[in-house]
Amino acid sequence: MTNPVRASNTPFAVKVEQGKDYWWCACGQSKKQPFCDGTHKGSTFSPIKYSPDVSKEVHFCGCKGTGSQPLCDGSHKNPV
Repeated sequence: MTNPVRASNTPFAVKVEQGKDYWWCACGQSKKQPFCDGTHKGSTFSPIKYSPDVSKEVHFCGCKGTGSQPLCDGSHKNPV
């Protein structure tokens, strides 16, 4: 697999906590979207670590096409 799987056509809104690490699924195959479950093993993909500076709600990319991994940049609005 060389291209990520589009896991969702919309971002995933998640309340994140300061001081906690989150591992975003970059391959798109995780069953625990938007987070990694290890499905990428054996591929060229690796999860992306996100460590928030403050507790807040963020929007993790679901289409896996964002230019600002792991957060949504609106790329899901572009046709596939």
